[in-house]
Amino acid sequence: MLTERYRPFTVELPDRSVRDCYSPASIAQQYFTNGEVLTVEEFVSKSRNALQEASSKVEEQFGYVCSGAAASIANIEHWSAALKPNAKLRIVKV
Repeated sequence: MLTERYRPFTVELPDRSVRDCYSPASIAQQYFTNGEVLTVEEFVSKSRNALQEASSKVEEQFGYVCSGAAASIANIEHWSAALKPNAKLRIVKV
C-alpha cells in the first residue's frame, strides 16, 4: 500500500494521457525534471535506476528491500510495453 512517503511523478504519454508513477521519498527529483522529454526506453531505464536506488536505500536503512519501488517499476514496465521504445514522453511533474 502506498503511503505519504511515496510521491507521484507524472508523465505524459504520446497520446496526451498522463500516468502517475510512484517513488519512495523524493528520489524521482534526482532523476527527472519538469518538462523533460525522453523516449520510452530512456524513461523506463531512468525509472528502473531511480527505483532500484530507492529500494537499496530502504534496504540499507531498514534491512529489507522496498516492495513499493518494485511494484512501481513493474507497473511502469507493464504500461510502457504497449508503446514504441522511441516514442516521446514528457515529465509533467516531479
